[in-house]
Amino acid sequence: MNLSNQKILIVGGGSGMGLALARRCFEAGAMVIIAGRSGDRLQQASEALGNPAGLDVAVVDIAREAQVAALFAEIGGLDHIVSTAADIDGAYRLLPELDLKAAQRMVDSKLFGPLLLAKHGAPRLAAGGSMTFISGIAAYRPAARGSVVAAVNAALEGLVRALAVELAPIRVNAVSPGWVDTTIWAQVAGDRKAEMLAAMAERLPVGRVGQPEDIADAIFFLIGNGFATGTTLHVEGGHRLV
Repeated sequence: MNLSNQKILIVGGGSGMGLALARRCFEAGAMVIIAGRSGDRLQQASEALGNPAGLDVAVVDIAREAQVAALFAEIGGLDHIVSTAADIDGAYRLLPELDLKAAQRMVDSKLFGPLLLAKHGAPRLAAGGSMTFISGIAAYRPAARGSVVAAVNAALEGLVRALAVELAPIRVNAVSPGWVDTTIWAQVAGDRKAEMLAAMAERLPVGRVGQPEDIADAIFFLIGNGFATGTTLHVEGGHRLV
């Protein structure tokens, strides 16, 4: 797919799936804005990408409406919006240990954040533009400690379907990853990260857990497929089957 002269905002582009997508989009000729809450992380991501001329960075908390509105006022017109942002710190807990504030932060990052991106970003999108958000396997295979994660992912997919109707012809889709080897697993599993990922790899039909590039490729597909909207693309190595 050729993305020459197209402009793409990637929230969460400072690491993991978002950074992998930014690299993929540059390879296709796009201009990219990577955004997130940490200026240091964004700067490190820019350096990892080689500080290309077509890259901009923007510090923003997408849970704060004033910041989201200011972001779109600054960057102007766009072709595509993607958010891979997720704040799960403290939200992946058994109910007796769950801190409501941590749960609310996750809702803010994965549900209200995308809602605000749609509210303020849709008027900036070109004809044929798209939005893509990240849900996850927990909505389909919930586990103990994952009640908040499961609920938010399921709610996000409902939001995607509703936005696809309301914002048409702008296309709105979700990618639902399975277990992907990113830094987020350090928050979930701590020192047991490698052990847990290896155990899951043995269960999956594909024989491995995902890599950020696997999810970036799925997002890239949805950006370019003009006949896909209101859908959830599952990229989880067969996790729903086992």
